Amino acid sequence: MAPSEVSAESPDTHELNKQSELKLQRAYDTTQHATYEYSQYLPVYDETTKFPATELFEFKDRGLQADKAKPHLLGLKDPKVVISRLTPRVGTEITGLQLSELTDEQKDELALLIAERGVVVFRGQNFKDIGIEKQKEFGQYFGRLHVHPVGAHVEGALEFHNIYLGPDNLYRNQRKSTKLTTTGYHSDVSYEHQPPGITILTLLSVPSTGGDTAWVSQVVAYERLSEPFKAFLEGLRAEHSGYPQADNAKGDGKFIRREPVKSDHPVVRVHHVTGQKALFVNPGFTKRIVGLKDEESEALLQLLFKHISASQDAQVRVKWDDQTVSLWDNRVTAHTAISDYDVHNPEEGLRHGFRITTLGERPVGVNGLESVW
Repeated sequence: MAPSEVSAESPDTHELNKQSELKLQRAYDTTQHATYEYSQYLPVYDETTKFPATELFEFKDRGLQADKAKPHLLGLKDPKVVISRLTPRVGTEITGLQLSELTDEQKDELALLIAERGVVVFRGQNFKDIGIEKQKEFGQYFGRLHVHPVGAHVEGALEFHNIYLGPDNLYRNQRKSTKLTTTGYHSDVSYEHQPPGITILTLLSVPSTGGDTAWVSQVVAYERLSEPFKAFLEGLRAEHSGYPQADNAKGDGKFIRREPVKSDHPVVRVHHVTGQKALFVNPGFTKRIVGLKDEESEALLQLLFKHISASQDAQVRVKWDDQTVSLWDNRVTAHTAISDYDVHNPEEGLRHGFRITTLGERPVGVNGLESVW
């Protein structure tokens, strides 16, 4: 056919194809999930509940109440409790201690440890089996729970953002990606006026191989910069936007339960518990540097994004099993899923879990530089 004879697919045809694909997907869902042990956690989309913009609130970080020596968490004499650093600067792994049984003192010390180490990984957990209400109660201890504006969730728990990749993948846009890699570092919904503090991720099912998560320490990333460059960045704000995420969701026919927002956050953020300075930009949601010309902003962001993504010596990569829970501080880390397995091969299994995200304080930078919107 000559180029002049080629016509684009009509909107009606596109919609019919989309509906046909959804029917096939639902049929596959029914078969694939019929015997799934955690079917009550499978992704659903509430298409009726609309939320107003997230209201500002006073946040009290549990880490401020912790004993800095962490005697109740790190000073245990139980030989079954093993605590080890995964890398020198980011990532701690704990075995022999159940999240579901922690005292308030231990949870306070955990909040501080997460801030200091970026991510803390608990192995051999029963957390996925304690029920939605207890899981929610555990998350609420660390702060107000975030409801994702567009993502899938768990039935009866809008606060549980569903993480789901399988042969009947609800996030099919990864298959259609035009990018060379599916990795994408981000700090969870950093566009919020009070973006997240601690995130808790539990996987209920994991593929036979692959599916790791990587975190990068934004504290180390900041420290590696030259002193003149640090001083320059410390006076800047960057725009974090939820609009592209909402637009993509609308294009996929998803329900928008909260209208998108933008926030201009300090490029260098000071953690109000540890006092550590950290870069607070990420390729997922940071769109421009406020006050710079377009070319300047783009060049600066690309330099920082490359620095964040390529700094293997400031990163930790965690392999999952279905008894692992990872908790991280979004204020001092960025992370990415690693989709290095065939989600369309039923023999690989599902990568499925849920994320509980707590909102933190309004970001503050060096010399009191605050976020604006």
